[in-house]
Amino acid sequence: MELIFNFVPFIAIMGLMYFMMIRPQKKAATKTQNMLDAMKKGDSVVTIGGLHGIIDEVNTTNNTVVLDCDGIFLTFEKKAIARIVTNGVSTPVEDLGTNTPPQDRVENNTDEKL
Repeated sequence: MELIFNFVPFIAIMGLMYFMMIRPQKKAATKTQNMLDAMKKGDSVVTIGGLHGIIDEVNTTNNTVVLDCDGIFLTFEKKAIARIVTNGVSTPVEDLGTNTPPQDRVENNTDEKL
């Protein structure tokens, strides 16, 4: 009887470890696998290295993805995709202009203090 009471804390710790560590990790792995399986052409994605691109091709036999990064086509393993940013083509960013002053202000600004 004393032997059983010695193993009860050990079994309780193992059960707690399962529910606190192993189960959430399995849920996250399942969620990631579902995301990778749901990828399709036209999705905007971010790789684990931080590269942003749009999926051009998904090859299920080789588990690779071809990304279009502003006209440059790069091939990655499916596991290299960290997250899907949006479904579909992203909206273009508005042009904010440049950081140079207007030309008429540059010409009128002469050093008169000399």
